[in-house]
Formats: sequence, structure tokens, C-alpha cells
Amino acid sequence: MKKTFLALLASFSLSSTAQVTLIHNVNGYTPTKSQQIERFSSLVIKDGKVVKTSSKDLSTQYPSATKFDGEGKTLLPGLIDAHGHIIGLGNNLLTLDVRGSKTIAEVGKRLSHYAKAHEGEWIIGRGWDQTLWPGGQFPTAADLDTYVKDKPVMLIRVDGHAIWVNSKAMALANISKSTKTPEGGEIITLNSGMPSGIFIDKAEDLIRTHVPAQSDAQVNKALNKAGEHLLSLGITSAHDAGIDHTTWQVYQTRAKEHSMPLRVYAMLSASSPKLAEMLDAGVIKDTRDQLSIRSVKIYADGALGSRGAALIRDYHDRKGHKGLMLENQATLEALITQAIRSGYSAHTHAIGDRANRIVLDSYQHVFKKAGGRLLRNRIEHAQIVHLDDIPRFKTLDIIPSMQPVHATSDMHMAEKRLDDKQLSGAYAWQTFLKQGSRVAAGSDFPVELANPFHGLHAAITRQDHQDLPKDGWRPTEKLTREQALQAFTVDAAYAAFQEYKLGSLEQGKWADFILIDQDYFTVSEDKIDDIKVEQTWIAGELKYQR
Repeated sequence: MKKTFLALLASFSLSSTAQVTLIHNVNGYTPTKSQQIERFSSLVIKDGKVVKTSSKDLSTQYPSATKFDGEGKTLLPGLIDAHGHIIGLGNNLLTLDVRGSKTIAEVGKRLSHYAKAHEGEWIIGRGWDQTLWPGGQFPTAADLDTYVKDKPVMLIRVDGHAIWVNSKAMALANISKSTKTPEGGEIITLNSGMPSGIFIDKAEDLIRTHVPAQSDAQVNKALNKAGEHLLSLGITSAHDAGIDHTTWQVYQTRAKEHSMPLRVYAMLSASSPKLAEMLDAGVIKDTRDQLSIRSVKIYADGALGSRGAALIRDYHDRKGHKGLMLENQATLEALITQAIRSGYSAHTHAIGDRANRIVLDSYQHVFKKAGGRLLRNRIEHAQIVHLDDIPRFKTLDIIPSMQPVHATSDMHMAEKRLDDKQLSGAYAWQTFLKQGSRVAAGSDFPVELANPFHGLHAAITRQDHQDLPKDGWRPTEKLTREQALQAFTVDAAYAAFQEYKLGSLEQGKWADFILIDQDYFTVSEDKIDDIKVEQTWIAGELKYQR
């Protein structure tokens, strides 16, 4: 950017609510209510909201406006991630990160370095994935003991559905051969019958209950760190998929202080012991749309990578095993009913085809008894869905909230876990759109990297970052560029009851937008994941500059 432009940015403030701002000389694109992409070169903002867009030079029409020359850069609406974990991302950025480790030894090396540089009762980290290692087998507590044995260590699997701990952690939690596995969980054992150090889904609680809870200060620090990161990627709004009571309180305080780093649509965690208390407080929403809390995140099954996703038929690579339902149907229906009767939407995690079917059955039964069908209830992930069940999303008005990067991250592992018939309804974005469902797109950060251009690239190409497979994995489910952008903007906003406020640069909506270094609509498909964000604006204010 030119120095004069930067000087103007530094001096500009929207403290005067009557101030009109004109962003001109941009290559602008925005989705519209008619589901078309509209182009423009000028954007007019007043009081943080869009006045109009135009393909004409509006300088003479708004002579007193504060003007910014976009220097021909591409401008898009701010991107919305419809499924992430904000505090989890912040924690991940602040603690031990073992993502991408190719061997146990590599994890151990990172752990050793981290342990020497950090104090604290526990060492917490995240990101391991045994499917990337030679042999693909789960590790053990003894593997961690080699590197740290005098302090408890808990490393969370990349998908968040399994933990790997050392012997010190198991000793603190009184884990032994006689420890009972909780329903909805699995303790991986050694040949001796002793727990190995791997605890899946609800078995994680055996360890997690001994980890000190985060303080308000720690949650605030994580929020700030995550906010900085997300803004740098062009994300102006994120749907936080499952918050605890402490985070619920912190978010409300920050919203009252007008200090939220980005817009947040938060889902209450159904597993919180204080769920009823939070629901009793009613729907939470501020006038500047910085915070909205009006949904409950319910957990039906585990994840595919740890074989916790609940399947109708056996796992292809583990006969006799069909995954884990974290809640039975009666409990799911009770939680959905509790949310709906409080005026909240129910957003239910379901990855496997059995879990998706049971969740759809649960919604159907609850709607007949308690109503709530119009609350824009969602199934989060909807990764492996039986072909017979896909139409039910439309008939029950269930929004499939899906993460395109999961398909390209999971494809090799999924082909080992599942046979071709089981994969027939997998990551079926185009099939959902063709039947009239709206797909709300996200990333599931920090399970995946938060970069939305990785998600857009995956949605359009169904290829990894090496542009493989050549024509895309199960390519009939690819999205067009227009469809992908809509899933990360207006359809994500719709899934949060915010389509009249966010998701596009139409009159009266908040002026949330980004300037990027390449034209999303004309750059070659294999370069979409390389797009960089130059600037991020929220409500007409510059929040990030590269």
C-alpha cells in the first residue's frame, strides 16, 4: 500500500458516527440475496454499515467522505467460519503444538523442548495424529515417559476426540487395570490389560477432571491470541462450537466492554454441568452483533480418525467395531428438547452414518412433541451420511454444517476406515446443495488450520495442497467458486440467524470485508489456497493489516 494510504489509515477513526467512508478503486465481489455474485468498484460506509456498492466512481456523489484507494485489490465480504473452537485455538497457539509430527520421536523432541521452557503443574499439548506415523498405531504412556516422567503430560489428538498421557498423569488420576471404561468412551489397553495411555471420547474425562480449570485471565489471553490469528486470515466472524461456563462469562464481559476481537456466535456445551443455568439466562445478543449465544452444542459420536465415529456397519479396518455413540437417543432427545424449550437451537455433532441417522431420528421425534423445527437446528460435520438420510436434512430443515478441509485431510484415512459403499454419502456438499440445503462451511479449527482459503480450495478442487488426487477426491461433490464463497459467507450467516446483518456487502449490513492479494474468481484453482489477506475490516474499521 502507498505511504499516503497508510498515513490516512493511521489517522482515521470512526469516532464521528456521521462520518462517511468511501472505499474506491477495488475489484469487489459480494454474494446477494438472489444468490448471485455482484461486482463493484466502490463501497460506501456510514456508521459501520454498508450504504451502497457501485461499479461507478462515487467521489463526486460523496465529496466529504473519507476516501481510501484500494489500489485495484480484490475485496470480498469478511469470511465466516461456521464451526471452530476459539479458546481451543488460542490455547493451541499458546501451548505445545505437535501438529504434523511424523513420528513419536518428533513429538518427544517438541515435548522435551517445551518442558524445559515452561513451568506449570501439567504439560498440555495438541495435534498428534497416529495415522501419519509408520505403522499408524496408537502410542503409549511409556513413549511419553521417555521424554517427561516427573510431570503429568496430556496431549490431545488433532481431532480432540482422544488424549495421550504419560504414566504420571495416569497415576494422578488413579488409573489402573481395574478402571472401568465409561459408556461412550474407550480405554486402549496393552496386552497386559493395563491402560496404554490412550483415552478416547468420554474416557478422556477420567484424566481431564484432574487438569486445573482455566482462569478468566487465561481464557481472555486465549481469546486475544485466537482473535489476532483469525483476523489475519480474513475471518471476521466465527461460530464457537461448544463453550463452557467460564468462556460464557468472559464473552459477555468482553461484549459489554466492546472488546471482542471478532464477531462470535457461540454454542453452549451440552456437557457443561451449568448448562441449565446458562439456558435460564436466555438468548444473549448485543446491539452491534459482536456476540450471539442462542444455540447448544450436543455431542452424538466421536471422530473417524480415532474410530469413534458411530457407523451402521463395521469399520473396514477393525471388524466387530462400529464406533462410539456418546449419548443414547433418549438423552439426545432430552438435550434437544431442553435447548428448544429455552428458545435455543440445537447443533449436534455427528460424523458417522449411524450417528447422523440417530440424530435425525431424534430431531424428528422432538419436533413432533416440542416443536422447534424453524430454529435452524444443525448437524455439525455430517461427514458420513447414508444416502437414504441425506434428503431428511431438507425435510427436517436441518442445516449441514460442514468443513471442506476435512475431506482432503481425511481422504486417505477414510478409505482405510470405510469401504466404498460407506463412502457413497461422504462429504457430500454438492448433493446437499442440489436438494436445496444450505451448507454452512467452516474449518473446525484447531482440528484443522483456520485458513479459510484452504477450505475454499478444498471445496472447489477436493485436492490436498499438493493438488492430489489429479481430478479431486470423489469429484462429483466439488463446489463452484460461487457456491464455496456463499458457504463461507451468507449461508454461514444464515445458520446463525444473521443473514440480514452479515455475510454480504448489501445495504444495511455491517461493513465487514477483506482485501486480498489475488483475485479469488480468476486465479487458477491450484493457487486459491495461497491467497493472502492484506487487510481485514469489521464494521468499517481496520482491524488487521499485513
